[in-house]
This record gives sequence, structure tokens and C-alpha cells, in this order.
Amino acid sequence: MDPDLVLIAVAVISVTGIVARTIVKITSARLSARPPDELTARVEELESHMHGLQQELAETQERLDFAERLLAKGSGQT
Repeated sequence: MDPDLVLIAVAVISVTGIVARTIVKITSARLSARPPDELTARVEELESHMHGLQQELAETQERLDFAERLLAKGSGQT
């Protein structure tokens, strides 16, 4: 085998490895570079919305219980 071809093959493999590793690092950096403040604000907004929904559900359950008691009293008196 020609020594020049071996040297070229080693150089091409090395450069390909360096380029691939650089691409992986850049991609990883882009994926992890999301602004944490934006995500934190979004999570807080969702938590607030969830809390409001939980309160509405609790109120609805109380109203349902009240209506059931009224219906039970009404049917028990007849």
C-alpha cells in the first residue's frame, strides 16, 4: 500500500472526526441554550393557571354536593 494514501486516509478520518465532534458540540450548545428565564416564566404561568383550575374544580364540587343535599332533602320529604 502506498504510504501517501495511508497518510491521506488518516488525515481524512481525523478531519472527519474533528468536524463531526464540532457539529455535535454546536448542536448540543444550541439545544441547551434556551433562555432559562423564559422557561421559568412559562412554568410559573402554567402553575398559576393550574391553581386557578383547581380552585374552579373545588368550587364546582362544592356546588354539586350542595345540589345533591338539596335533592336528597326534597326527595326524602315526599
